[in-house]
Amino acid sequence: MNIAQAATKDIAITIAAAQSTSVPLDVAANVQEHLRFVEAAADHGVQWLVFPELSLTGYELAAMPSLVLHAEHALLAPLREAARRTGMAITVGAPVDSGNALPAIGAITLRPDGQHSVYRKFHLHDGEKQFAAPGLEAVHLQNVGAASIASAICADTNFPSHAAGAAQAGANVYVAGILTSENGYAAEAPLWASYARDHRMVVLIANHGGPSGGYVSAGKSGIWDAEGTLITQAPGTEDWLLVANAI
Repeated sequence: MNIAQAATKDIAITIAAAQSTSVPLDVAANVQEHLRFVEAAADHGVQWLVFPELSLTGYELAAMPSLVLHAEHALLAPLREAARRTGMAITVGAPVDSGNALPAIGAITLRPDGQHSVYRKFHLHDGEKQFAAPGLEAVHLQNVGAASIASAICADTNFPSHAAGAAQAGANVYVAGILTSENGYAAEAPLWASYARDHRMVVLIANHGGPSGGYVSAGKSGIWDAEGTLITQAPGTEDWLLVANAI
């Protein structure tokens, strides 16, 4: 695993993006891979760790109904224990229940105090709409001390209104697990930088480290400070842990 660090005065806690590679459809194997990142993050004092979109299953849309997970699922027990033991909040990507016939694309946050939460992707790509239901909550905030962290998933970050809504609700950190290609990254990265600069909030993007669901990831996960400056970034694909240390 490659590790890159940067320091910024713009956050009150140490956060990290896990650019991980998912084994298709194998939650147990992916949990073990996630634990490897958790241990590395703990060694660097990380308090909040964010994984890519659908990191626990891979971007396997058609298989989502058979892979629905929740915070108390038995398969996630090692991650819950790791959160408790390390004092780290861990946000993982997985299909989750939507309350409707179709599952939602979710971000499950496992917190060290045993309290957990779920954000459901609010904006879906056209190709996802036959497989997933959109979330009903555009703004999802979680607080750790002076840090107010807003969740996003991939296509959410294509909509300036999503980041603006998070900022208006009080977020000073905007984190997203994504899966995007080289072409997508070229169009989206300037948006992420603008959200950081315009709303004075740190922006963290965790992309896949390898192909998933037939899509070739660009990698290049990154963290932007509240001036819109890219302070740390994976140079491409493969497994990377990107850490932003609070000053």
